[in-house]
Amino acid sequence: MAENNEIVRYSDEDLQEFKDLILEKLAQAEENYRMLKGDMMVDETNHTFKVLEEGANTLNKESAGQNAQRQMDFINKLRAALVRIENKTYGICRVTGKLIPKGRLLAVPHATTSIEGKEIEQQRKRQMGIR
Repeated sequence: MAENNEIVRYSDEDLQEFKDLILEKLAQAEENYRMLKGDMMVDETNHTFKVLEEGANTLNKESAGQNAQRQMDFINKLRAALVRIENKTYGICRVTGKLIPKGRLLAVPHATTSIEGKEIEQQRKRQMGIR
């Protein structure tokens, strides 16, 4: 049992609230990903492009590809958050073991660390010379 009656996990009702939020963000992220993947598709039927247009198209496709990768990373983080909800470990800082404040999770629902935990991680990285 936790000392000082400290809450060790979020209630099922809170977890459902977070799940609803994450599912909403996940649906939007997946739609964004589909749109970005569409931007990367090559139109091979029109061979009248000029050299500058081809260069601009290549840059646009590369940018869309990078954005699509970022979006997929976000999707994977949201899916991992859903797993933590199912396991009832959602909202527990992986560094400190304490509950991540609800406000932080509402703002960043895929967060795995509290602000305190993030600061501890950054301090450890600085001590190790990692950026």
